[in-house]
Amino acid sequence: MRTGNAAAYGELYQRHVAAARALARQMVKGDAEVEDVVAESFTKILDLVGRGGGPEAGFRPYLLTVVRRTVYDRSRVESRAVTTGEIELFDPGVPFVDPALSGLEQSMIAKAFLSLPDRWRAVLWHTEVENAKPADVAPLLGLSANGVAALAYRAREGLRQAYLQMHLATAPQQACRPVISKMGAHVRGGLARRDSRVVDEHMGTCAECRSVFLELTDVNRGLRVVVGPLFAGPVFAAYAAACAKGGSVAGGASAFRQLGKLRHLRRLPKHQQAAVAGGTAAAVAAAAVLMLVSGEEKARKAPPQALAPSVSHLPPPPVVEQQEVRPTPVPPTTTPTAAPPPPPRARTGAARLSATIDPLGSLIRAHPGIVGLRLRNEGHGASKPVVADVDLPPGVTLVPAAHRGQGVAAVAPVGTVDGWSCRPRVGGARCARGPLAAGRATAVFLRVVVAAHAPAGVAPAVHIQSGDQQVRAKAMAGVRQAGAPARFATDGKVVVRAVGNSLLSCAGDRDGCGDALARKGDRRDNDLWSMRSRDDDREATTKVSSGARLQLPQAGQVVWAGLYWSAASAAGGPIKFRAPGRKEYLNIRPEEVLVRDLPSGPGYQAYADVTALVANASKRKGMWWAADMPMREGVSQYAGWSLVVIATDPAQPYSQAVVMDTATVVGGQNGMIALPLGGLHATATPARAELVTWEGDADLGGDRVSLGDGPLTPRGGDRDRDNVFDSSANGAEGLTFGVDVDTVEATLGTDPMLRLATKKDVVLFGVAAVSVPARS
Repeated sequence: MRTGNAAAYGELYQRHVAAARALARQMVKGDAEVEDVVAESFTKILDLVGRGGGPEAGFRPYLLTVVRRTVYDRSRVESRAVTTGEIELFDPGVPFVDPALSGLEQSMIAKAFLSLPDRWRAVLWHTEVENAKPADVAPLLGLSANGVAALAYRAREGLRQAYLQMHLATAPQQACRPVISKMGAHVRGGLARRDSRVVDEHMGTCAECRSVFLELTDVNRGLRVVVGPLFAGPVFAAYAAACAKGGSVAGGASAFRQLGKLRHLRRLPKHQQAAVAGGTAAAVAAAAVLMLVSGEEKARKAPPQALAPSVSHLPPPPVVEQQEVRPTPVPPTTTPTAAPPPPPRARTGAARLSATIDPLGSLIRAHPGIVGLRLRNEGHGASKPVVADVDLPPGVTLVPAAHRGQGVAAVAPVGTVDGWSCRPRVGGARCARGPLAAGRATAVFLRVVVAAHAPAGVAPAVHIQSGDQQVRAKAMAGVRQAGAPARFATDGKVVVRAVGNSLLSCAGDRDGCGDALARKGDRRDNDLWSMRSRDDDREATTKVSSGARLQLPQAGQVVWAGLYWSAASAAGGPIKFRAPGRKEYLNIRPEEVLVRDLPSGPGYQAYADVTALVANASKRKGMWWAADMPMREGVSQYAGWSLVVIATDPAQPYSQAVVMDTATVVGGQNGMIALPLGGLHATATPARAELVTWEGDADLGGDRVSLGDGPLTPRGGDRDRDNVFDSSANGAEGLTFGVDVDTVEATLGTDPMLRLATKKDVVLFGVAAVSVPARS
């Protein structure tokens, strides 16, 4: 499924759709609403997996969490109470706890369950929580029925040991510690008679230990009473009854026919719908390598009692046949993050790896940033599984993913992950993936935070090991004092697009306003007008509004989307935003607000991640609307917005893309700024840059932009390379007072640099979204 195999996703849908319907029927009314919730839930998981999120092994409990989250969010959308931050919590790193069950996730049995490996949690969910037969669960786990029974036995013992470890971690009374440490063996009848008598005598006078014993003897009940509602909510009893009645472990043939209801699935690029197993095998291999290496490293450092329960420490299972079905490996096909595969008849031979590591944009003190690792196999044979140790500069630390109860916090790679799995290590990260085929490239991007005291100049480095082959690489640049940090980065068949519009204009009944809006005359400057709010959507629910037309690849998927808005004010706040074809606006709260001093007073730039909103839009082409943001009317005022998007496009070449944002004043004493484009490698094919700038005046010339050699001519507006910031915006018509969303193209040099200069004007530069085709 993670490689874009539509047939594999159809199989998952077939197996689990009946369970999704059983839960949805307990929460919403009407068959139509049930089907909408189920289809939306499966579609969200597909989108999440396409961006590197989603479940790893336990699909069923993950699906139930998404169903509940979907119902919850749909009800809040209907009540107009949803903000962007809430909409985007579709990827449940932890269970979605119903307010009526608040605190359930803090129980010992819940914590113990969440600490288990995904595969153990999956088998316990199906066999103990849903009470399914091993023969019915076998196809879901790739095992025989006897294999499922053996795995369930080990998982139950692992749950007991994890439960005991939780109790020991709570520092029980000294007299209880030796008893609790023997409790697991006592439950199984594995203690000597003398030790059993000691434990029994202690429990006779200790209510706490007696409670632990009772929990251990019936962990199945704890799973049903605690873990079941944790994932399925207060309606778990009704859901379990519906599952038992309808047989929801694996749906029937009719379920597969319902796959057509997943509207977004048919929009996948055709290369993502190829039936392959190699990518999945590669991801499994990467996870295995990473767990082996990190486990050995942890074992050397941690005391025995700190180690998580291990299969080797458990008692032997019943003597049963356990045959795990393994897919036959085939060469991986192209994914959004992988370079084109070699020709089918490429001759075999040895792998030859080359690597680069770079900060994307710049690593700036006291700011977040991104470090990118790129790997290419230039040989004639597939490599061995890859392990990469990334060394970060002093004062630069990783941003971990949300804790998933795995014992070690994961690192959250940016964008698509192409089979990589990453974990923190001292001074950096350890990342792993499966073999890399000949002629293919791969990339992984790590989000970091730079401390205010981080020393300048020290660059990140990486040591890569693949079988007997070792590769080292070091970046050319480290922490800088100035520049623009990267907000997002990815590699693949992607395109970058940006649109926007202003929210202030001259009064239409004033002489000369019509000429100015048509880009005529000599009054195309907000300093020459008392700016007034515009309200173009003709909706009674908005006071100020404007739209911009955006067209995305019809066969592509949205990888990332950011909304930016700015005005001549010191107080940034929420903005209303509406997708094409929607009737109602959503209230978007800023995740970041930066304020700078301009000649006319303070100005702010606000940002919010709207990836989920744009990805789930029903139309790839249409008008996006923004409304009612914090702003002021009057002379010299400006206000506007911009939507920046990265999307896949199978018709485009494999490219590198990065979004850098900043709020930097250009002009006056700071007439020129230079922003390093770290992590973008020069090729003969021109790069494309989408630039978002605020407070530019069309009547003030001397504005220039360069990506290398010489000034560039923008695609829109007056198309004057000596007056780039001329109040023109992609997706909008006419003059857009104080708002510039421009597109420029140029061939990058060996040390790419974005230079912006102005002689007469003073502008607030906001965003640079750059894409460049990678070398073949």
